[in-house]
Amino acid sequence: MLNIRKNQNCTKDLVLLGLFSAIVFILGMTPLGFIPIGVFKIVTVHIPVIIGSVVLGARKGAFLGFIFGLTSFIMSNIQPTIVSYFFTPVISGNILSLVVCFIPRILVGIFPYYIYKSLKKVCNINIALIISGILGSLTNTVFVMSFICMFFAKKYAEILNTTLDSLFVVILANVGVNAILEAISSAILTFSICKVLLRNR
Repeated sequence: MLNIRKNQNCTKDLVLLGLFSAIVFILGMTPLGFIPIGVFKIVTVHIPVIIGSVVLGARKGAFLGFIFGLTSFIMSNIQPTIVSYFFTPVISGNILSLVVCFIPRILVGIFPYYIYKSLKKVCNINIALIISGILGSLTNTVFVMSFICMFFAKKYAEILNTTLDSLFVVILANVGVNAILEAISSAILTFSICKVLLRNR
């Protein structure tokens, strides 16, 4: 009986992993993953990665994060924009572009699980889910921007038309509002969807 239930849970997890993988891929390859709000664009691709991490665990979350990175890599090559330079060595000529493209996204699939697992021991599950959503979203923003500044600061300053000394302030001005809006949307969706999915586990 125990083995049957274990197999059912395993099958259910694989179905969810397939579903989340498809959602991440579709969002990453279409404008649905980048919702315009006024002059800002809210990235939503990371949200199913965060939800998958909380519900399915760090390893499956890391796989979803890899798919997120893969879609960024593909789109940077087939529909390049001014920032595609940082996400593909095909354009930058620098293998470190793969670090910017993949590592933050894989971490988005790992951190939320451990954040949620740790917080639910010391606080309300609802709060744990909300914080996991917020920090999962910020993981993507903080690590992507940190790696860009570490490896490509001069090029990024050139794109933003600023100096290296002013780069940090300009980044905050350009990315700050987006990061806050993404974190809020991530918190709301992580809380509402994970509550339903975790209830059946």
